[in-house]
Amino acid sequence: MDTRPNMNDVVGTHDILLITLDTLRYDVADRLAREGRTPNLAAVLPDGRWERRHAPASFTYASHLAMLAGFLPTPAAPGPHPRLFAAAFPGSATTDEYTWTFTAPDLPTALAEVGYHTACVGGTGFFNRRSALGSVLPDLFAESRWEPSFGVTEPASFEHQVACATGIIAATPAQQPLFLLVNVAALHQPNWFYLPGATREDGDSPASHAAALEYVDRHIPALFEAAASRRPCFTIICSDHGTAYGEDGYTGHRIGHETVWTVPYAHFVLGH
Repeated sequence: MDTRPNMNDVVGTHDILLITLDTLRYDVADRLAREGRTPNLAAVLPDGRWERRHAPASFTYASHLAMLAGFLPTPAAPGPHPRLFAAAFPGSATTDEYTWTFTAPDLPTALAEVGYHTACVGGTGFFNRRSALGSVLPDLFAESRWEPSFGVTEPASFEHQVACATGIIAATPAQQPLFLLVNVAALHQPNWFYLPGATREDGDSPASHAAALEYVDRHIPALFEAAASRRPCFTIICSDHGTAYGEDGYTGHRIGHETVWTVPYAHFVLGH
């Protein structure tokens, strides 16, 4: 069922929150939702379930560049599928009257042009500004935050990211709409330390990947509460890509495998 709102009515009246659960697999997210293991996410997901979609790319950098140009994960069914946001270009076949179309090259710039404060809280290395490459994505935003405690090797990364994100929300002037990206690092390898009893030698697995999502679920209510505190907040939560744990001999991502291309997605409004 098409649940797309008219984004021309959303932009300017709502805050916009994009949460990318970096590397989260659809099958793991779906199973945990059905088993009642991610109750805080289920409480906001439409009908308590994730939508199955296809990622725009197979690794963080490429996928985020695509999403920040309006190419969010595509419904995993025959299309065409009109998009929520779209950078205008000749020949686009995935825009309609509900699409917010912009002339800027990327969504943060376009939203800034209509008055939004744009901010990101990075997690993975493509947001860390430790190299020219690691500056491309954060440079799209007026405000960007990253520190080692947000990164993939920190077991409490999401708690630190939530604290930073809620601070940004609180500091943004009440009259100014906000576009906030939170790139969640906890699902990305290494994630073995989220599974009780696991060791570094055990390595990562679908079980530790699931445990990482349960960890995120425990701490995400504070982010949702803050996001809903100012005005209605149009929220998109999805994975940028999945990852393989030995299926068909594959490990990791940046590969063309079902575990990588198939991702969970949802959008909804908080605080309405």
